[in-house]
Amino acid sequence: MKKCSGIRNFALVSHGGAGKTSLAEAMLFNSKTVDRLGRVDEGNTALDYTEDEKARKISINLAVASFEWNGVLCNLVDTPGYADFIGDVVSAIRAVDCAVVLLDASAGVEVGTERVWELSSKQSLPKLIFVNKLKKENGDYFKCYEQAKKSFGNKVIPLQIPLGSETGFKSIVDLIRAKAYEYNDGRKETEIPEDFKPKVEEFRKVLIESVAEKDDQLLEKYLNGEILSEEEIISGIKLGLVKNELTPLLCGDAYYNIGIDLLLEAILTYLPPPEDVHKMEGEIFSSFVFKTISEPHVGELAYIRIFSGTLEPGVEVLNSKKGVIEKINQIYILKGKERVEVKNLPTGSIGVLVKLKDTKTGDTLSDKNYKTVFPAIDFPPPSTSIAIIPKSKGDEEKVSVGLSKLSEEDPTFKSEYDPELKQTLVLGLGELHLEIILAKLKSKFGVSVDTAKPKIPYRETVRKSVKVQGKYKRQSGGRGQYGDTWIKLEPLPRGAGFEFVKKIVGGAIPSKFIPAVEKGIREAANEGVLAGYPVVNVRTTLYDGTFHPVDSSDIAFKIAGSMAFRKGQEQSGSILLEPVMEVEVIVPDEYMGQTIGDLNSRRGRIQSMDQAGKLRKIRAYVPQSEMYKYSTQLRSMTQDRGSFSQKFAYYEEVPKEITERVVAESKKEKES
Repeated sequence: MKKCSGIRNFALVSHGGAGKTSLAEAMLFNSKTVDRLGRVDEGNTALDYTEDEKARKISINLAVASFEWNGVLCNLVDTPGYADFIGDVVSAIRAVDCAVVLLDASAGVEVGTERVWELSSKQSLPKLIFVNKLKKENGDYFKCYEQAKKSFGNKVIPLQIPLGSETGFKSIVDLIRAKAYEYNDGRKETEIPEDFKPKVEEFRKVLIESVAEKDDQLLEKYLNGEILSEEEIISGIKLGLVKNELTPLLCGDAYYNIGIDLLLEAILTYLPPPEDVHKMEGEIFSSFVFKTISEPHVGELAYIRIFSGTLEPGVEVLNSKKGVIEKINQIYILKGKERVEVKNLPTGSIGVLVKLKDTKTGDTLSDKNYKTVFPAIDFPPPSTSIAIIPKSKGDEEKVSVGLSKLSEEDPTFKSEYDPELKQTLVLGLGELHLEIILAKLKSKFGVSVDTAKPKIPYRETVRKSVKVQGKYKRQSGGRGQYGDTWIKLEPLPRGAGFEFVKKIVGGAIPSKFIPAVEKGIREAANEGVLAGYPVVNVRTTLYDGTFHPVDSSDIAFKIAGSMAFRKGQEQSGSILLEPVMEVEVIVPDEYMGQTIGDLNSRRGRIQSMDQAGKLRKIRAYVPQSEMYKYSTQLRSMTQDRGSFSQKFAYYEEVPKEITERVVAESKKEKES
């Protein structure tokens, strides 16, 4: 296999607002890929280029930028930081070989930091930590260092420490070389102040001890009092990184372009090339599609990572997941929105393909004669839903096509039509996520929709057993209609569904009419008498009846069966059931009380409260009707540090006052 030591593929990951895009822009500027330093707050960055990103001043989609630094090709993947867009973080992590984890110097390790750390650790990605925004008020490198050690273990080691803090920060000390670098219109080497040298020695000792502990030879040398050389320290760090036993900590400020060149040098020095992470052998082509997007006037773009072999235009490859052949057209590398056409993509490269017919996110493209299949991406399931209604009649088809395309582009987004509730639902990871999706529906597909609260799939059931008659008799000259049924309704345990039992003896009702009776009963059960919802957990037994030799018919017995069922439901004390969700909420400890109080106010029942690292995991059962827009409330309560998931658990009886409201709303809807 062709060596790809001259490539580094890394993702920038963090909690929202830690400055990933600013860091990416500084890297592009320093590498002379762009001629000005883009600013998120000015909406002119190379990587946050969509209108939604510019307007909201946040990253919504992953973005790729290729650039060269000291002769090495760097493929940077900038990822969103907000939980609503975690799907793109999951995608990015599958494409890269290592990660740079950013910390906001004033906030330290946040919920989103722990989330992306866990995701990248699942893929065994070597990581660097970069403490950003050190010129910011309350920026504290040393506090961040302690938090990182507490959260991620003693594998976190300092490679650099800052000289100065907040507005006074402008210099960085390299602990390996014991040199200071000052930033003032460029970088220059400077003296370490005498009063700061003890701090440098303290942290340098921590660094060297941590490296020595990971290598028996270095440890023996260190314990014997020998001085480890610069090359030995660097070699030890590289080895510890690949084994995921060490995580170097660096620092700077991307907005002011302080320390970014040192970070790039560290990426080239310490982070591994592709072949050290993905042990692929041979020249046989294999690749993975980690993201697809639909661009107006361009069509589908497939973001691809080459794991072995080389890809060239004009060749045919196998989509080994779907068993179809794809013809490769133009091949590009990316610099944010800008695409640069290239003649090939060698092993370890990240690029983009256009006009593939059947290839989507998670697919494998491989040599036609050697089928390779990489595991699909495990995306988090949607947790939030809203209903949508096209603003213009006749747009239903355009809405359906647009939603389908957007779901292909973003697998954390789903849409479905609920025939029972007669609503089209869109499902995502939060209200902001769905807001962005619907904005894309308008901008990319030209259709606007109104939103509505999703209807709740209530159910009805009976409280007690009753026996009732349903008799249908019509005579209007000529042949009449006659059907007479006796049925017993009785409640069943929750979750038992609906049962029909026939116990006709002595031919009280001819067997040929019994299917019609069952059909009438089942149709009546689809729309209960209380509020029009399906009836469940009921056994209906047909045990007697009478017939007329001439006037009885299927239709007469069907009507008689439905009449009996409705009468039985009215007499048996019908009650309303509501779906209850099993909800898991993860919040920092300080928001525990407020979160529990909010769940209680939603008629939630707390089941458990467990420790999850620095966080608390609350498990509760909450009625589905109370979970509408919960993600917005949770983020507001926890300063965007809480997250949740939910899944259906069971049905339970609705309180009387809520039943009255639901019944009244149902009647009003029928009347309108």
